Amino acid sequence: MRIISAKTLLNSVAFTATLIVPSLVMAQSSEVTFHKDIEPILQRSCQNCHRDGGVGPMPLVSYDQVAPFAGLIEYKTGLRDRAGAMPPWYVEKDIGIQAYKDDPSLSDTEIAAISTWARSGTPKGDESDAPTPLVFDDSLKWNAGQPDLVVKMNDVTKLAGTPDWWGEIDYIPTGLEEDRYVKSVEVVEVNDVDFQAGTGRETVGGRYIFHHMIWGTAQVDENGEREGSFSIPWPVHEVGRNADIFDQNAGRLLKAGSFIVSDSVHLHSNGRDTTGHLEVGFTFHPKGYEPEYQAAFIGLGNGVDISIAGNEKDQELHAYTVLNQHTKIITFEPHLHAPGERMCLEAIWGYTVETLSCVGYDHNWVRGYPYTEDAAPLLPKGTILHIVGYMNNTETNPNVPDPRNWQGSGNRSVTNMFIDLGIRVTMNDEQFFEAMEDRRNSLNLGPNDHVIGCPLCLAPLVAPIAEEEEAAEVAAN
Repeated sequence: MRIISAKTLLNSVAFTATLIVPSLVMAQSSEVTFHKDIEPILQRSCQNCHRDGGVGPMPLVSYDQVAPFAGLIEYKTGLRDRAGAMPPWYVEKDIGIQAYKDDPSLSDTEIAAISTWARSGTPKGDESDAPTPLVFDDSLKWNAGQPDLVVKMNDVTKLAGTPDWWGEIDYIPTGLEEDRYVKSVEVVEVNDVDFQAGTGRETVGGRYIFHHMIWGTAQVDENGEREGSFSIPWPVHEVGRNADIFDQNAGRLLKAGSFIVSDSVHLHSNGRDTTGHLEVGFTFHPKGYEPEYQAAFIGLGNGVDISIAGNEKDQELHAYTVLNQHTKIITFEPHLHAPGERMCLEAIWGYTVETLSCVGYDHNWVRGYPYTEDAAPLLPKGTILHIVGYMNNTETNPNVPDPRNWQGSGNRSVTNMFIDLGIRVTMNDEQFFEAMEDRRNSLNLGPNDHVIGCPLCLAPLVAPIAEEEEAAEVAAN
């Protein structure tokens, strides 16, 4: 039998301790805790809605408020880009452009941290690691900042348990006394729902009664009739929608003496008698501003010829349009209805076929996805824009009440639409080439770089593009 001296034993224990203690310290320092790891995520991407006075169904501010919902938070954030995901931002991160304004989405690392925290007993951690609490000003209901002009629409009442309603609402004067160019527009619903009551449906649909308003501005005569049938269209308001910020070089004109008009308002019951109205907020460019680019009203969708079979998933809808002018895409905004799960936007230029964006769709949180300035697609005239919609009309889609039914086009949420409502502007040749040069300089592009959504950005670095006159002269010879 081997005999070990006390001195040897002590030395062995000491050596083992030198290995174990640092490992324990490392394990403790890498532990995911609420204050150190989770609270900063909630502040950036959740608390604007999930707080006292917010539209979220429960506050997610303090540890005691958050910990009971750890499993639900893990599930919702893990959905990432499909209906029901939180935060409600559905851009797929493995394809297309990834640079968007006001993007609240979570990274893979953050989603993994939430999962680890939820599955490891929701450790609270050291309060000294907590970020400074956010302070919210609930007197400001505008996400894009206090508007320069607010137009209040008329009150309407929707009774509990009544069917959906579509129709017109009153024409409301803007009160504007001089023409102004608009930098951004935002529509919010104001109603008498008590967010803190804890009754009714704890969803976005349960907070509001307006699902959407398709609206424009027009002149109205002394008899209250719209002058002519044409009205200037503005971005559609939909439940959960973010503000619309126009390109800095393409402000929209709001004319003096105009009225807000709409003949397509969709109201739905939220489970309780509710009276509410919409408010439209306009933010203006400085006086004297003149836009360089023209707004492009390009129809891209198939709102009529829709056929979706019962009990089938992964059904596709396609629509195409050819750009007759150089075009800059400011936002991508899929509009589907209940069976819609995702939409992709594709640009086809010559031999180049490129996916610009793919996003999931949630009819409860309709989003517009504004590209950052250096990522907004710059597409030459002749480009074909192509959208693909993916439909799931099966029992695995909770938005479909009866998947046995064939579905076609219609205004109801249980029927279908298939449109890209995104904002676009057009450019002349000089503006287009200048925008591409700015892009090259801003991103410090070289001839071997690749820019999604700008097929000609690198052409001057590889083979200079001939001017139209030079091209015509070459063709003549």
